[in-house]
Amino acid sequence: MRGWRLALAAAVSVLLAGCGYNEIQTRDEAVKAAWSEVLSQYQRRADLVPNLVNTVKGEANFEQTTLTRVIEARAKATSIQVTPELANDPAALLKFQQAQGELTSALSRLLVVSENYPNLKSNQGFQDLLAQLEGTENRIAIARNRYIKAVQDYNVYIRQIPQNLTAKVMGYKEKPQFAVENEAAVKEPPKVDFGK
Repeated sequence: MRGWRLALAAAVSVLLAGCGYNEIQTRDEAVKAAWSEVLSQYQRRADLVPNLVNTVKGEANFEQTTLTRVIEARAKATSIQVTPELANDPAALLKFQQAQGELTSALSRLLVVSENYPNLKSNQGFQDLLAQLEGTENRIAIARNRYIKAVQDYNVYIRQIPQNLTAKVMGYKEKPQFAVENEAAVKEPPKVDFGK
């Protein structure tokens, strides 16, 4: 009888050690940490926008519609309630990505239009903000890449045997990944025309 208990205890120990539960926890926490870093960098960018807009407003004839688009895009991007669960909901993540994409697009338009204003280009405050914005965009790219990698590692791990059984029993599901809005456009090489 005692032998059976020891054998049963040993079998349960082996099963629990090999089920992957602890590793699932570790990978889940890595995804959460990477997501927090993504959010932090997006918030940093959103915090730079008001200063950038105020600096640009100082240029008397600057295009008001461009500034309005930037302000509206920032408002939309910051209005989305960001919770840890957002990263687990594909629809909410897509909505978040779209809002951030609109802000990126509006900022890009602002920077293109600012090229037409020599006073603005020579403004040191504007140049400092551009440098901060560029650094932030780089940080966003790095944070997103780390998040993408953490989600990939997590998703692959919970689909492997025997972890897939543990994940199913414990309710762990695959996490949605960042998506490229226009995948066909990304696959096409950019067109450069020096003839103009």
